[in-house]
Amino acid sequence: QVQLVESGGGLVQAGGSLRLSCAASGSIFSLNAMGWYRQAPGKQRELVVTITSGGSTNYADSVKGRFTISRDNAKNTVYLQMNSLKPEDTAVYYCNAEISNERRVRLHYWGQGTQVTVSS
Repeated sequence: QVQLVESGGGLVQAGGSLRLSCAASGSIFSLNAMGWYRQAPGKQRELVVTITSGGSTNYADSVKGRFTISRDNAKNTVYLQMNSLKPEDTAVYYCNAEISNERRVRLHYWGQGTQVTVSS
């Protein structure tokens, strides 16, 4: 069993910064691709950024140049540094991960989400 726990959300003014963290725990043999997704009120969940086990990243156009994803494999943790935040970034941010367990079975997990609110 694996759990993903997000933290770091909050209320900030436009132009401010936040850093989100997502810590994975449980039966983890290896962390494969990880990513951040977000869901704004009344909208579909959308991809923010993904990062592979090799460090390759894929950012949504709306966050390029402002958000940076990173990972600390020793801590089974992925981070999302968010700078120059805009009101349209307001959403619940969810961590996603593909994890291989000890049996080499690949499973996908979602965190519970953390609220990010950006005021004008």
